[in-house]
Formats: sequence, C-alpha cells, structure tokens
Amino acid sequence: MTTDAPDVTLTVDELAARAGVTVRTIRFYSTRGLLPPPVIGARRVGLYGPDHVARLGLIEELQHQGMTLAAIERYLEQLPPELSAHDLALHRAVVASWAPEALEDVTRAELERRAARALTDEDVDRLAAMGVLTRTEDPGIFRADRGLLRLGTQLLDVPIAHETILAARTVLLRHAREAAHELSRMFRDEMGDLHREGSADQARVAAMKSLSAHMQPLVVQALVTAFQRSLTEELREWLRQ
Repeated sequence: MTTDAPDVTLTVDELAARAGVTVRTIRFYSTRGLLPPPVIGARRVGLYGPDHVARLGLIEELQHQGMTLAAIERYLEQLPPELSAHDLALHRAVVASWAPEALEDVTRAELERRAARALTDEDVDRLAAMGVLTRTEDPGIFRADRGLLRLGTQLLDVPIAHETILAARTVLLRHAREAAHELSRMFRDEMGDLHREGSADQARVAAMKSLSAHMQPLVVQALVTAFQRSLTEELREWLRQ
C-alpha cells in the first residue's frame, strides 16, 4: 500500500467495526504477520483499506473451517503478495466451499438484505448463471449459497453479458471436473501402491488416509492461485495485442 491510496481510509477502530473483530485482535494479527501494516496518514494515524477487510474475512473463514493459527499463517504465506481485495474475496468464497454445501431458502427481501442492494430480475438471472442461487417452485423463494452470495453480488457490476457468464461457467466446470478426475486418479493409484506393499507398511497407509482429509483445501488453493496467475498473464498478453 502507498500513502496516496484513495481507498485507505479506515482507522483501526473503523476496521474492527467493519470486520466484526476487536482492535486487540487486529493488533495481534498484525504482530503475527497475518495483516499487512497500515498506511501512516496525517498525525501518524494508521489507515487501513479494503485489502485489510478482505484479509480479515478470509482469516475468519479459515478459522471457521477449523484451521489453527499456525495453519492459517502457512496458508496466507503461500498466497501471491499482489492479491487484491477482490482476489482475497474469491479465496474466501473458495474456502467456504470446502464445507458442506451451505444452501438455504430465502425470500427476495432477505436475498436483497444479504446482498446489501436492490436486485433486478436481470441481477437474479446473473446470480443464477453464476451458480449463486437457484429458483424454486415458489417464485418468491430462492435457494442461495451463503458462501458465494457476497462474491456473486460483487460481480454483478462487472460488464459481462449473461450469455458470456453461462459460457464461462460451462468452461470452468468442464476443466474443473477434468482436473478433479485426474488428481483423484493419481491419488487412488498412490493409495493402491501403498496397499499392495502389504501389512508391514500399514503406518504409511494410515498416513495417506489422514493426508487425504487435508488434500482438498491444499488442491483448491493451488488451483485458484494457478488460475489467477494464468488469467493475469492472458489479460496482459491480450492488452499488449
């Protein structure tokens, strides 16, 4: 962050209120390196911005998933340093997807309250195209994914046609399934090799089974990070052309 960043305007008290944590927690996270330092403004007051809010939200989600502070530190250390607030929000949405599907039925009014904005019929169509919600038999009730709702509403203002969103989602799902299938095959082969080694190596088998329970968050993080970097490179090449 730089001292002339226009969106770095929150004091530590305002950041705590925005993120729903205490000032003491923010200072503790800062000393552990979980939060970047604030920008020093007038009168030597530390100022924070959207990146800090998004990072606190990601930390909260990681804690919700049962990760220890040490594990959260390792997770954050592996993230590219140039991630924006939007990138961090994307990671939070992905982390939320590790948990069982968080679907619930909500009314239009409740949907708008959680989105913190009025939603047009076109907005609802776009959210449905992104997989954030689905319609039910009752036209006034929607089945929404809590983990994706915040990110989905942020993407409503992105100037992308509804048809493009549908096409992009199809591409992403197809390649995600291919990657998941290939990784699953590799993991099954590894487990099979361990089993064929016999009972003398049961400790390794047990270790692999334990590791499998932690594979999903690691793989998801790697996929999201690799995709973000690849997409950035593609966009840079496109702009150069």
